[in-house]
Amino acid sequence: MSTTAPAFFERLTVLGGAEKLIETPGSAHFITAADLEKQAYTDLHRILRQVPGINIQEEDGYGLRPNIGMRGTGVERSQKVTLLEDGVLIAPAPYAAPAAYYVPTAGRMSGFEIVKGASSVRQGPLTTGGVINMLSADYPTDWGGRLSGAFGTESTGNLSALVGDTGQRFSWLLETFQFTTDGFKDLDGGGDTGTDVEDYLGKLRFNSRPGASLYQALELKLGRADQLGNETYLGLSEEDFLADPFRRYASSAEDYIDTEHEQVQLRYFVQPSDRYDVTATVYRNDFFRNWHKVDRIGGVAIGALLEEPGRFHEAFAIARGEIDSAPGALALRNNRRDYYSNGVETVLGLHLGGETRHELELGVRLHEDEEDRFQEDDAWQMVDGRLVLTSLGAPGSESNRISSGEALAFFVQDRISFGRWVLRPGVRFESIDFLREDFGRLDPDRTGAGLQLASNDVDAWVPGLGVDYLIGERTSVFAGVHRGFAPPGPGANQSTDPEESVNYEVGVRRVGGPLHYDAVAFWNDYDNLLGRDTLSSGGGGTGDLFNGGEVTSRGIELGVGYDLARVLDTAWSLPIRSGYTWTQAEFDTTFTTAFEDWAPQVDAGDELPYLPEHQLNLSFGVVAERWEAQLSATYVDRMRTTAGQGPIPAGEGTDDHVVLDLTTRFPILDLLSLKVQVRNLTDEVYAAARRPAGVRPGLPRTALVGFDWSF
Repeated sequence: MSTTAPAFFERLTVLGGAEKLIETPGSAHFITAADLEKQAYTDLHRILRQVPGINIQEEDGYGLRPNIGMRGTGVERSQKVTLLEDGVLIAPAPYAAPAAYYVPTAGRMSGFEIVKGASSVRQGPLTTGGVINMLSADYPTDWGGRLSGAFGTESTGNLSALVGDTGQRFSWLLETFQFTTDGFKDLDGGGDTGTDVEDYLGKLRFNSRPGASLYQALELKLGRADQLGNETYLGLSEEDFLADPFRRYASSAEDYIDTEHEQVQLRYFVQPSDRYDVTATVYRNDFFRNWHKVDRIGGVAIGALLEEPGRFHEAFAIARGEIDSAPGALALRNNRRDYYSNGVETVLGLHLGGETRHELELGVRLHEDEEDRFQEDDAWQMVDGRLVLTSLGAPGSESNRISSGEALAFFVQDRISFGRWVLRPGVRFESIDFLREDFGRLDPDRTGAGLQLASNDVDAWVPGLGVDYLIGERTSVFAGVHRGFAPPGPGANQSTDPEESVNYEVGVRRVGGPLHYDAVAFWNDYDNLLGRDTLSSGGGGTGDLFNGGEVTSRGIELGVGYDLARVLDTAWSLPIRSGYTWTQAEFDTTFTTAFEDWAPQVDAGDELPYLPEHQLNLSFGVVAERWEAQLSATYVDRMRTTAGQGPIPAGEGTDDHVVLDLTTRFPILDLLSLKVQVRNLTDEVYAAARRPAGVRPGLPRTALVGFDWSF
């Protein structure tokens, strides 16, 4: 980390650095660059598994399309979690279409901050679960860089390269991360099931000389990421999964996702004195994606087809390529969408001394974003087990609409410290205007002849209070209460309410030293939970919102770390770490709904889907003079895939599973080391999900051999 302006770095972060954990009145975790180097993960799911309180649904096996939730919020497309990169909203359209089909590439990050509880009201707009802030690479302290890579099973490989320099007045950095794989699924009739990712980043910073009476810094950040993945929404039937979990049906041969993401951030920082500073950030994100994928076979939606294959014999036989179909029997959708988000945010930091110290932040953000859907279905035919194009669909004939959101938000948050006490009161205000412009399926030129408009707006106050008491230099107890909020989206009807809750937590934390731990109990009391219809949840992809009414989510989060060398009297370091989460979330009311995850009937006491009751992560390390190794074990309890209670019926749950990962590292020279990693060491086979359509497997055993070189 550059030492020219620590306050500048703190304004990019949620916590202000790992050393700030002891001063945070609420649940918080910091995954450092050293942690990431030891694990050698490029999979966001695997990186976050170690953090208690995070819920994950796997999808592609590589963490490229993450489904992340916190404390029972729901996981589908991470749409209930505030995602940031360097403190800036990074989801494609966090207000208008929060389902995050783009997430920054985990392999190029230097750290991750995870904040839950009252401290999350500073960020918004989603405050129920928490915040994940991904930190891009910092400038090298001197001219230099690093090069690392790995290659292995199924031609899976990654390459990371960074070069840069830090001077007294000017710093720069260039970085790229590349990922490729042939995929671990076998397509009927042969074909590519792999993915390629290219990610590029550049940063420039101009700053005042060290010790200047008026310190200023101006940073420009540019990024681009492209992905081409031969991925599909089509899973397997229960019977076919048991026979061959890594099979892919012939009808998915033309499925692929093509994405492009560009980001621009310009940040100005000025610190006239050690009492106050101002940060202003202008940002723009553009994202395009087309997920061309089979949507219906013989007129049957693939979700319904895989849920009841015996009911649709002919369509299922076509899906498997066993029989020929009539021309146009298969509809493959060009799920084409353009997104943008841009805004300006200014934060004033005030530091007031005395017996009672205040670290006050006042911020305002003006933001707008948009999702533009322009989609059509192409008609295909199955012939001799292969897809043959019948006809192209008329552009915009499936969906032709624009959804947008404009938001004015401001927050005030103070960190008040006196004696052993730390208080963090804060309040956030969001004023949001939504608009949906539906041009209709017969107006591809968008002349407005059949234009239908739907608008709605919402204003919300989101208060929070965290309290921390320092028992000792490294140990504290804390408690917090805050309002959880998630806005309804564009086109929400009058019966759709915002998502609102009152959330409580209490915990104890010890940081630093050979023993460190945290234990937190939480209780989220929803007045209304929202569900959103998407294709990835197995729905129709309309984006419609559904009220879930009152819900209670409660749980316990435990984390412990210790170096066993302290008691075993060995020269080797033997770090161990464990993280456990118990969560129980259930509906408090009875209602009927068309939302796929809950439909058709919800009874009071039904548990929420895709939420394991028990999760456990254990890691054991050995650090010797010339080598080191780390073995990590992750246990995930069986999850429901639709709302219900009692024993999970057959076909309505995932498999509980234990996955072992092993990473070893061998230094060759002072700046060069070799590494070997095996993911899913025991080759555990398990059903990770039953959406978007059918059963999906987790990543099988994958071995990688690589290197890390610094220069």
